[in-house]
Amino acid sequence: MDDPQGIVLAAERISKAFAGVQVLFSVDFQLRRGEVHALMGENGAGKSTLVKILSGFEQPTSGQVLLDGQPIKLPPDGRAEALGIAIIHQEFNLAEHLTVTESMYLGREVTRWGVLDRKFMRAETRKALDQLGTSIDENALISSLPVAARQMVEIAKAISRKARVVIMDEPTAVLTRAETDVLFNQIRRLKSEGTSFIFVSHKLDEVMALSDRITVLRDGQWIKTAPTTEMSGERIAQLMVGRELSSLFPGKVEPDVDESIALEVRGVSTGYVKNASFKLRKGEVIGFAGLIGSGRTELMEAVAGLRPRTGQVLLNGEALASGHLDQSMDKGLAYLTKDRKSKGLLLQSGMAANLTLQSMFMHSRWGYLNPKSEAEALERARRRFDIRVRDPRVVVGRMSGGNQQKLLLAKVMEREPRVVIIDEPTRGIDVGTKQQIYNFIAALAAEGCSIIVVSSEMPEVIGLCTRVAVMREGRIVGMLEGDAINETEIMRYAAGLKTAA
Repeated sequence: MDDPQGIVLAAERISKAFAGVQVLFSVDFQLRRGEVHALMGENGAGKSTLVKILSGFEQPTSGQVLLDGQPIKLPPDGRAEALGIAIIHQEFNLAEHLTVTESMYLGREVTRWGVLDRKFMRAETRKALDQLGTSIDENALISSLPVAARQMVEIAKAISRKARVVIMDEPTAVLTRAETDVLFNQIRRLKSEGTSFIFVSHKLDEVMALSDRITVLRDGQWIKTAPTTEMSGERIAQLMVGRELSSLFPGKVEPDVDESIALEVRGVSTGYVKNASFKLRKGEVIGFAGLIGSGRTELMEAVAGLRPRTGQVLLNGEALASGHLDQSMDKGLAYLTKDRKSKGLLLQSGMAANLTLQSMFMHSRWGYLNPKSEAEALERARRRFDIRVRDPRVVVGRMSGGNQQKLLLAKVMEREPRVVIIDEPTRGIDVGTKQQIYNFIAALAAEGCSIIVVSSEMPEVIGLCTRVAVMREGRIVGMLEGDAINETEIMRYAAGLKTAA
């Protein structure tokens, strides 16, 4: 029976510590029936820990969880779904060797006369995917799907279970604008039917458009809960970081036109990408924009040596071999992947092991890793990139997304490259950490480093870059400069309404 005040799920004085390190401090939270309650805070504020407690994946050190007004100890490992609580994790929770249908029904298989009713499960999976407006094949293997499609499967799985409470941890981080709009329409429909949502996001515009109330956490403590109508984006950002954010982006510095060419790409093709050419000057920041699937990541992986390609890549005038990442790194080119959890970091290892993964030779002596050198490098990186952890021995998988991203940046910069490709530099990161990373990028450029920023967030490429290349269907269709760097012009090229002369 529902709580008479309409509170479906609540946390009362919840505290949590890991190995003696406190991450939540007596936090209160209430979710009403039929509302979207946004949970906001900087990376490391305790948001993910709180939602894991509210879904049974973690148990509180002290305090209690209430369901329909009654104290309850939620069962672990996702079994709280039987009580009507579903969670869409920031890290995907899908079995890659299964099909979409098998993943959707894993643990709740439908049988008929003792045999799996595959026809019924496929049909219901198709119905759930159609509701989200996606053409993902219900028979496709999860391992064959791109990141955005896997996120849509996660969302379809949670919504199809007809949960009373759906917890969404950064659900739109990898979705296009159109996919996000479809998702939000489904959330509004389910909300009108009484479903409650906890919405964890760093995207202020989405929070303002979708949520009914907002709770802000900072440093593991409750700061404020208020109706969304009483909050503004600026006020939320100030509550999150505890200070005013006067300017999100640092000032742009135009590189000297006479500066030498640090990187030249001539007629590069690889799979979907065709005949891409561009130049990057010393100390320049170039942005690559375009819709998801336009070929930006494929091009950058080919330039960095992660993919075979045709055409030429010249680093400081010297040709780089196709498909040789090690040679690219040795010559001074670094690539920071957009998928930090599965391709960028070893989540079960510590910070030092991750930091020196590509630079062990710099911290070795007579063939053995020098722990003292590695520890000194980690301390320098923590200071330079402001990596904030309470325990330096922490496993990287337990660090916040923002600190993971800073560590990944520190890892690629450990070899002091002169050209850096950064793919989605601030995905899943709070506004305060975004500002820090933007300042890091500007500082690197000021030191003479040449940088390519690939981003799905147009304000990012507009705010950081002195030139913006727009890609569509595997081709560079425009190179914008000056006043032409604006959302309208970028979208004209990205949507095919305009092409370069």
